[in-house]
Amino acid sequence: MSTEITANYDASQIKVLKGLEGVRHRPAMYIGGTQSDGYHHLFKEILDNAVDEALAGYATEIITILHPDGSITVEDNGRGIPVDIMPGEGKPAVEVIYTVLHAGGKFEEGAYKVSGGLHGVGASVVNALAEYTIVEVFRDGKHYKIEFSRGNVTKPLEVVGNAPKGKRGTRVTFMPDHTIFDPGLTFEASKLRNRLREVSFLVAGLKLIFKDEQHQKEEVFFDKGGVASFARFLAGNDELLYDKPVLLQGDVESVSVDVGLIHSKSYNVELVSYANMIPTRDGGTHLSGFKTAYTRAINAYAKKAGLVRDKDLEPTGDDLLEGVSAVISIKIPQPQFEGQTKGKLLNPEAGTAVSKVVYEKFSEYLEENPRIAKLIYEKAQRAAQAREAARKARELVRRSNPLESDDLPGKLADCQSEDPTESELFIVEGDSAGGSAKSGRDRRFQAILPLRGKILNVEKAGLSKALKNAEVRAMVAAIGAGIGNRDGEEAHFAIENLRYHKIIIMTDADVDGSHIRTLLLTFFYRYMRPIIEQGYLYVAQPPLYGLRVGKSKNVEYLFDDEALKKALAEIGDKSYEIQRFKGLGEMNAEQLWETTMDPARRVLKRVSMEDALYAAEIFEKLMGSDVQPRREFIEENARFAQLDI
Repeated sequence: MSTEITANYDASQIKVLKGLEGVRHRPAMYIGGTQSDGYHHLFKEILDNAVDEALAGYATEIITILHPDGSITVEDNGRGIPVDIMPGEGKPAVEVIYTVLHAGGKFEEGAYKVSGGLHGVGASVVNALAEYTIVEVFRDGKHYKIEFSRGNVTKPLEVVGNAPKGKRGTRVTFMPDHTIFDPGLTFEASKLRNRLREVSFLVAGLKLIFKDEQHQKEEVFFDKGGVASFARFLAGNDELLYDKPVLLQGDVESVSVDVGLIHSKSYNVELVSYANMIPTRDGGTHLSGFKTAYTRAINAYAKKAGLVRDKDLEPTGDDLLEGVSAVISIKIPQPQFEGQTKGKLLNPEAGTAVSKVVYEKFSEYLEENPRIAKLIYEKAQRAAQAREAARKARELVRRSNPLESDDLPGKLADCQSEDPTESELFIVEGDSAGGSAKSGRDRRFQAILPLRGKILNVEKAGLSKALKNAEVRAMVAAIGAGIGNRDGEEAHFAIENLRYHKIIIMTDADVDGSHIRTLLLTFFYRYMRPIIEQGYLYVAQPPLYGLRVGKSKNVEYLFDDEALKKALAEIGDKSYEIQRFKGLGEMNAEQLWETTMDPARRVLKRVSMEDALYAAEIFEKLMGSDVQPRREFIEENARFAQLDI
């Protein structure tokens, strides 16, 4: 028996993507994705180019403008992008930079001593993924302008006039292409503001102006304290062990190291790292070098000063880091990143340089400040004692089979599947909704864990106290992967033991439900952060309304007020009936399955770690002990609230 092959595989089936077509075809390869993080990455690429001019010593001011239509402008007072014809290209340099991958001054040795954008794809990628890009250059007394759309030139470079006297630099205005990105995506002022604040700390003396035309606000970010001020900012309102942040600086061959740190009495650990002003949210060699040298310096001093006693529990590296807020910033001529989004630094010489500078300078600081050194080590000893107490507490909630536990507040209805990749755990608010969920679920792969009331606010509680809470213990037992440290490290959390690869928070679509959801998100962020980082945490989106038109038995489920208004406008004069779902418990099992649990029809929102610094700031503001920042946040955002009357 023979099989005839009908499909030929030949040269005609090979497609070559020319110019910037590849960027538009596979945008995630260049910006990490087409959701909110990728959308904001476009702004960061253009801002980074302006910051590079400041690092090179040519720019002192950067202006960012968020326009009412959603477009954005970044302007610097640096040298201005070259506009002369490039040899061998026959085109102005500015056109080549914005239309050709791997083109830019960062490849030419001497053009930039340090830079974050060494791939040479930033400007061209932004241009490829923008509906329009307008680049204006002020140099040599003239005002130049060139316009693009989706990577192609629409208006060639021209001189539009003389530049104002003394004005120089580059102004870039662009609108992301919503045929690539979700039409609902916009630039969030808070995220732009957060990045500008970061840069103001990292480039001491650089003035950054943010003009938010959507909210008629203007802010100036300017700081001379550098990474030391940044560390103090990260500590927020936590009570400090000492007043003045520590600044550790030094150069090792071609690597420049700046580290700022301060200790608080809290449980929080905030470690942020940068390479050439680029945030490396996944860390890398520089962060590893810091942790190693920091731990070694304290342990060496403690032994030398007689702070270590035989009967004491020896602090681990995690214990020594408890309460630390630190910023690790390096400048390196040829940074090697993992991917275009630059999430992780790979240079081994960066780790060596940071380790050498931190060990030498921090050891000197401890020698010169014995009182502070003693406070730091004593806090680490208390952390070690708390860790041991927490270990014993964890043993109380660990079971070889979570179903054997008889102290779960709402019995876990487990699924039949033992494959985590296909298993889902719904964390449900209340016994009533839990009952409907248990009846309506597909028991083959869906597990239900009802919680009674609101869980403990772990932002104000330590690990030992958290593990005494019945709801927290129930979640730890059901999820099966243990519980992590305050800073999200995996020392006591084994992601490979996770029993479900979809953990879905399912709460009512009202104010109480939002509060419970925030408490749960705080818990996962503080103690099970790898679940968020690996994309296993979701939030269910139950409908607000059920709409029945005329005598039809079919019900249309609507998820917000805008959807309801649109639906009512479409049905015209027909009679209709609206059911408002104030809680999941009001739905029967069939409705809950149809609207919120059926994989074919439901809407889930994946919880992501787009920006750890921003997330930490918001959680502390909303869930921390200081009332004033929370009040300010509520006053600023009250107009967005949807309250039941």
